[in-house]
Amino acid sequence: MSPAVDQILKDIRKENYAPVYLLHGEEPYFVDLIAEEIEKTVVPEHEKGFNQFVVFGKDTQVGAVINMARRYPFMADRQLVLVKEAQQLGGLGEKANQTLLEEYSKAPLPSTVLVLCHTGAFDERKALAKAIGQKGVLLNSKKLYDNKVPDWIGEYCRQQNVKISLKAIQMLFDYIGNDLKRLSGEIDKIMINLKAGEEISADTVERLVGISKEYNVFELQKALTLRDVLKANRIADYFSRNPKDNPLPPMLIILYQFFTKVLMVQASRDQSDKGLSALLGVHTFFVKDYLQTARAYPLWKVAHIIRSIRQADALSKGIDAPTLNEGAILKQLVYDILH
Repeated sequence: MSPAVDQILKDIRKENYAPVYLLHGEEPYFVDLIAEEIEKTVVPEHEKGFNQFVVFGKDTQVGAVINMARRYPFMADRQLVLVKEAQQLGGLGEKANQTLLEEYSKAPLPSTVLVLCHTGAFDERKALAKAIGQKGVLLNSKKLYDNKVPDWIGEYCRQQNVKISLKAIQMLFDYIGNDLKRLSGEIDKIMINLKAGEEISADTVERLVGISKEYNVFELQKALTLRDVLKANRIADYFSRNPKDNPLPPMLIILYQFFTKVLMVQASRDQSDKGLSALLGVHTFFVKDYLQTARAYPLWKVAHIIRSIRQADALSKGIDAPTLNEGAILKQLVYDILH
């Protein structure tokens, strides 16, 4: 979690609320996390009916939001006005309405906590953003870099007092990617099914996230690493017969990322575990997998594999071969990699 998000959450839990929040950016997970914490704590449960207003931008006008923010709480110290999908607020694109919000933000009502949750980036150069930044909280929730996601998974589990193995972390990242909302949802689902004190292991992830133990992209990747022709083709055939459960695009992303890192290993002068770990953005535990593959395939072949994966991606989108199905594309890719 970023220091900015962490500090905002700490202040909220201490009931140190800002009068205005503008939460925006390309990573909705942190925006939702802060909004949920505010919604949970600002107004006591028995007062929510009178002093908590949660609206959606598409159903609301800027003027209505300001009117709600300017009213005083009913027999209470605070009220909450929370606007979800604020980018769809009626009239938000008009300069006059932005000026109204800016003027309110410069002199907000102390008894109101106004929260604007804006999906996507908001231009922080605008006067409205600057006004909120001076009197309240302005947060740009950015996507985590891929090499930071495994650390985030580990930290999320630690906050939930659950242990997780390194292999399980890497498997979740490889399978789901940097979608923090989906990652947190899958981890929460796993935790519900854990016994007291049980660790989240790779087997647990396979069982509860819906990854087949024998037929999954990680086993395919392993077979390709070992140049196990029989196993790789058996997995590819299984995928081709079960296309709905094994869509090609996510597999191509995982394979592309893997072989790109293998290429980085081959190009690196520093072949130590520590140096390669820093270069690849993975735990030292996983460096051996990349080294093993780098030894199994020469540099020219890895470059050819990456080109073949790109070609398979184009074919899957109907470029050059609109009638070729995903199973046939995958089988051809496996052949290209192994031969």
